[in-house]
Amino acid sequence: MQKRAYKYRFYPTDEQKKILAQTFGCCRFVYNWGLSTRKTAYFQHGKSLYYNDLAALLPALKEQYPWLRDTSSVPLQQALRHLDRAFVNFFEGRAEYPTFKKKRHEQSATFVSNAFRWDRQALTLAKMYAPLEIVWHRPLPEGCKPSSVTIIKDSANRYFVSILVADDIKPLPMVNQMVGLDLGIKSMVALSTGESVGNPRYFAKDEKRLAKAQRRLAKKKKGSKNRNKAGLKVAKIHARIADRRRDYQHKLSTRIAHENQVICVESLAVKNMVKNHSLAKAISDVGWGEFVRQLEYKSHWYGRTLIKIDRFYPSSKTCHACKHVLDSLLLDIREWVCPACGVVHDRDTNAALNILAEGLSAAACGGSVRPVRVRARRATPVEAGNAHS
Repeated sequence: MQKRAYKYRFYPTDEQKKILAQTFGCCRFVYNWGLSTRKTAYFQHGKSLYYNDLAALLPALKEQYPWLRDTSSVPLQQALRHLDRAFVNFFEGRAEYPTFKKKRHEQSATFVSNAFRWDRQALTLAKMYAPLEIVWHRPLPEGCKPSSVTIIKDSANRYFVSILVADDIKPLPMVNQMVGLDLGIKSMVALSTGESVGNPRYFAKDEKRLAKAQRRLAKKKKGSKNRNKAGLKVAKIHARIADRRRDYQHKLSTRIAHENQVICVESLAVKNMVKNHSLAKAISDVGWGEFVRQLEYKSHWYGRTLIKIDRFYPSSKTCHACKHVLDSLLLDIREWVCPACGVVHDRDTNAALNILAEGLSAAACGGSVRPVRVRARRATPVEAGNAHS
């Protein structure tokens, strides 16, 4: 049984919008209060506070701010749990230091099983009498029982509900197919089979439209209704770009996970790569990090093996036929001839073949079927001698 979230869009009534707005505001306030309290306790008194410490102070906070009682207490407690998880992720190196939540960013509130009612057809939250009008574009698993429900309002004023359930995901039948993936900009993914998957460039297609909307936003008076309307138009364009990119990534990652038993991919430091101002916009547009993240959990779901090779492995500069490594290879060179064996290489396909070979070599040595990370491997003295002979 795997935990899986099903996300749906819903359209709240005016009364539900008011209740949700109060809930979002209270959750944001409690989260920021908890973050401020933890920072003050540590930097001024050298004391570390955790979820139980802050939860014990929550009743006193409600006495000080009585309007916190107008909403359900469960989302407020979950906000403190999310803060505790944010600090855990920071100390374990998976995220940056937690920051304060802002009113104009995406809002969310989490309800656990004792704060909502689910009758397998309708979902009703605490403090509400009418169920949410959800667009069920796909059914939930048969006989499932949601463990938590997260309500999300994005910057484009769209409402979504994410329902977390325990789903029995059956592994796919084994296939005799292995593939290496080379991530790029001109082609989003180059496969070792010779296939090249194009890069849709969704941001580039809507860039002029977005720039025009942002110019109009910059000319509006701060605090005016016209500025809010212009800001909503900008947010809708961003949402359109992100939705289309995410849909494309899901379809591609699902197809690759279904067709291949072993998937080898390079681990890229995207946060470091976007510091290159010449390529930052193109790298952000293609979305390598999200694509690899989807491949990871889908490989786990479907019983596939995902192997990550080291980011410093010279996959593009290495000849997959004789393992000769070039001294340098400029980005604008898309084809090159191996000086040792004379084989003509397409840059991306050659890199994908090297990634596949390196990943299989590491997996054979380690004998692991779980996602593994391998270091770069240079050619052996025998290989180097054969390459130059």
